[in-house]
Amino acid sequence: MQDLNHLPVMPKFDHSVSLLCWAYNEEDSIEGYLNRAANLMESVADDYEIVLIDDGSTDKTYQIAENYQKNNPRLKIFRNGKNLNVGFSCKRAIKEATKEFLFWQTIDWCYELSDVRKFLEYLKSYDIVQCVRQKPGLRRFFNAKYMASRSDNIKKAVVSVINYTIIRLLFRVPVSDFQNVTFYSTKWIQSVEFEADSSFLNPEGLIKSYWHGKTIKEVPINFIPRKEGCAKGTKLKAIIKSIRDIFTLWFKWVVLGKRGKIIKGKVYKIGESA
Repeated sequence: MQDLNHLPVMPKFDHSVSLLCWAYNEEDSIEGYLNRAANLMESVADDYEIVLIDDGSTDKTYQIAENYQKNNPRLKIFRNGKNLNVGFSCKRAIKEATKEFLFWQTIDWCYELSDVRKFLEYLKSYDIVQCVRQKPGLRRFFNAKYMASRSDNIKKAVVSVINYTIIRLLFRVPVSDFQNVTFYSTKWIQSVEFEADSSFLNPEGLIKSYWHGKTIKEVPINFIPRKEGCAKGTKLKAIIKSIRDIFTLWFKWVVLGKRGKIIKGKVYKIGESA
């Protein structure tokens, strides 16, 4: 495929796109997020929607989003009856998406998406586009500068790296990052039978896609530290749920072999082309 980094300004993407997001008690961030999301989608596609899952917020998150929706009907809001966490919210957002392709961005806008138009173009040649916080080789895990730029603080970065290492070793799927922003064909990802209830849901999608022979194109993305609100992904309860899902599903899929027929896909690293 042609190197997209050297293309001039690209026209809008000629397919429809869903931007997914989920929020829990984000009244300080939600309006700014929706403004940025709408501006981004207007710049890259004519046919788009923003799918927001309010995860049982007890503050004004839902009310602020409802008010925003009055002026932008492209925003679709769905509300969980109680706080169900990221896994359930992500699954629901995927289920509610109606456009041809989808991707997500966190409410704190912690990933730089200035190249999203290029990422969308890769979907014409690859099944999945996976954003990775780049630093080649295992040396990245011992690089203080990289660790500091990977998350809001060193503690969260360490949790992230340990999580990646465990998943990589257990499931042997050769992607460089299992979290971050991922771009899928909506039809494909809606066909995946998700079993995780935690943040392991994102890795589960990539693992099952790879086991079904899908091609995965890795692209670089930068992390942006959170300025407002409070991140929930590295709270102890969330970590425990993720660890439980990782080892329960590893035992089921790998040890017991209950993962069906495996047709290994292909991962194209940054700089590699099909």
